[in-house]
Amino acid sequence: MRMLTTPRRSWIPSLDADFDRLFDRFSPMTSRTDEALGMAEWNPAVDIREEADRFLVLVDIPGVAPEEVDITLEGGLLTISGERKEEKSTGDEHYRRSERFHGSFFRRFSLPDTADASQVSARSDKGVVEITIPKTKKARANRIPIKS
Repeated sequence: MRMLTTPRRSWIPSLDADFDRLFDRFSPMTSRTDEALGMAEWNPAVDIREEADRFLVLVDIPGVAPEEVDITLEGGLLTISGERKEEKSTGDEHYRRSERFHGSFFRRFSLPDTADASQVSARSDKGVVEITIPKTKKARANRIPIKS
């Protein structure tokens, strides 16, 4: 039987990049997809959530050990990279279908001025890496009471 595979990349990579650029204009943390194209074999899904006192970056990378992931912050750019190793068939085992991505991955995001780059932390749970980026104290909203 022939193995069925799903394409590893979009059939129109430039369209993906165009959509990323369009949505990045409206995001407080923009992706640097142009720099990542050609450097990665796949891109993990990423959610970026803004809360009152922090930004939360959630990266789906099941099957990748935390020590296999590099997270760096330099010049206001948050970079997440690593590699998911391909599982090899042994003996009489053969894949009938293979859809999970493997190989190197790379994501890069520009931090807004309100991010406190000195206090970034990361943790991993159930295949999701959670990166917490606090906001600077001056960037947090202050409630102003109205005097009568």
